[in-house]
Amino acid sequence: MIAGQELMGYYRGKKAAGRQLREEELRTAQVSDLCRRRLLNYADTFKELSKSYDGDFQPMEGDRQTQLSERRLWENRQIIREHLTEMAQIMTEVAGEVVCFYPMEERKKRMITSALKEEQIIAESLSYLPRPTGRRAVALTLSTEKKGGISAEEVADMISVLLDRRLQLSVSSPFRVEKTPHSFILEEEAGYLVLTGFSRATKENETISGDNFAVFEAEKGRVTVMLSDGTGSGETAGKDSERVLDLMEKMIEAGYTMEGAINMVNTALFVTGEDRNHPTLDICDIDLYQGSCRLYKAGGAVTFLKQEDKVEQLKAGTLPLGIFQQVDILPLERQLQDGDYLIMVSDGVIDALGVHDYENTLEEAISGIREQNPGEIAEKILRMAIYAGGGHITDDMTVGVIGIWENATFS
Repeated sequence: MIAGQELMGYYRGKKAAGRQLREEELRTAQVSDLCRRRLLNYADTFKELSKSYDGDFQPMEGDRQTQLSERRLWENRQIIREHLTEMAQIMTEVAGEVVCFYPMEERKKRMITSALKEEQIIAESLSYLPRPTGRRAVALTLSTEKKGGISAEEVADMISVLLDRRLQLSVSSPFRVEKTPHSFILEEEAGYLVLTGFSRATKENETISGDNFAVFEAEKGRVTVMLSDGTGSGETAGKDSERVLDLMEKMIEAGYTMEGAINMVNTALFVTGEDRNHPTLDICDIDLYQGSCRLYKAGGAVTFLKQEDKVEQLKAGTLPLGIFQQVDILPLERQLQDGDYLIMVSDGVIDALGVHDYENTLEEAISGIREQNPGEIAEKILRMAIYAGGGHITDDMTVGVIGIWENATFS
């Protein structure tokens, strides 16, 4: 009889635990849906606000100065409209991500919490976040009583072993697990990795280059390489190109689409009305999960894709930033393979060749390169350009090389 009562109690406990789990999942879904609906409401509000700034330019009668002032006011309104529209799009995308959150299986949850507890680490709120192409990120809250905390990367390695999946900290996650609970996201390791190398030379009689470059990872598995050439040379050109890259990086990290960020920066330069301020922008955006890349060019020089001995020229007939209010840039898409190289150059490198068929000349030179280190390749191309220019550096020169390889530890 006692055994029967114990058995009934066991089943009641299991049933209650299952009901509690379902209620927890329901609360999670309700919270996610509440967040989603709130974000969508905000997005609708921003869309409606953007419409209030819509409309074509209608010049009124008056002198030229008055019409120019009206034109400038209308252009500023268009900037606000584009910004509101982009913000609405970001909120809509985030709302779609929020609703997809769902809890982790109870067995795996118990396995992880028990193993981490032995290391004095408290894991809570374990769940999955779906990613493109069937990937799943792990989201959880971590804290520890260990003095000085513990490296979050060590915890990621522990969970990787437990789940038999190679996981890495997301870009937005804290670096350490401490006494205060914090949220962490662990992303699956990408199937490809990249190495970059840059080499540059400053124009003769100048101390500061007008070229600038940036390499950053806005999110795990996505590497963005940018090169900007300021108008002219020297300190002013350098500040202009640096500002463009800084704005682009901040907007992409904030969630702007690449096209949206480029247009915002372009419009900001356009309304300044400065004829001298028209920097170029060359972008290579690489997906390390798919092994693919997208190139965006606003006045940028030709980019070369080296696949063993074959070299392809990637170029677009677009103008630098700030010349027109709107820029329409169609990205060039390519699938990359293990051992491929992308070579980005500023126009100073091209001009130094001093021949009519300069692009094909550089293509032929690149196809003969046998070095594998991106930094060494960049240095070799720069030396070739300086030699072709008779040893004179008549414009700022920058060479950026991106090498992509399959991740040997991925499998």
